[in-house]
Amino acid sequence: MNARKTRDLPAPLENVRRRFAEWRGTHRARSRLPNSLWTAAVKMAGKYGLHCTARALPVEYYSLKKRVEQRFAVARRKRKSRPLTGFVELPPAPLIGPCDYILEMEDATGVKMRCQVKTTVPPDLAVLCRNFRTPTP
Repeated sequence: MNARKTRDLPAPLENVRRRFAEWRGTHRARSRLPNSLWTAAVKMAGKYGLHCTARALPVEYYSLKKRVEQRFAVARRKRKSRPLTGFVELPPAPLIGPCDYILEMEDATGVKMRCQVKTTVPPDLAVLCRNFRTPTP
């Protein structure tokens, strides 16, 4: 890689490129890359894209792509195993005039609620959600 192209690389990618070059300088051609270098390459591909990373390091595009896909498959499996719980706070939106709101909710049992409100004051979403989840007898 010539000097002009290496100057254009972001610093983290240039550091990984340098690590690859040092490793290649001390090993025979066609030797297997260590997992630590592949892990660094996958991180860089997540940040800077497959094509840019594969060209900068240089590694075979499809080998890098396969490793990136494996990493994200593992991450997806981990996410699926955790229950999706949490609270998302919505900041109040500034109002300029009368607004239309449509709020649709559905619980785990399939019960649905749809509210259509025309007002200048935003509805209290916390009260609506609380009443939807625990209906009064």
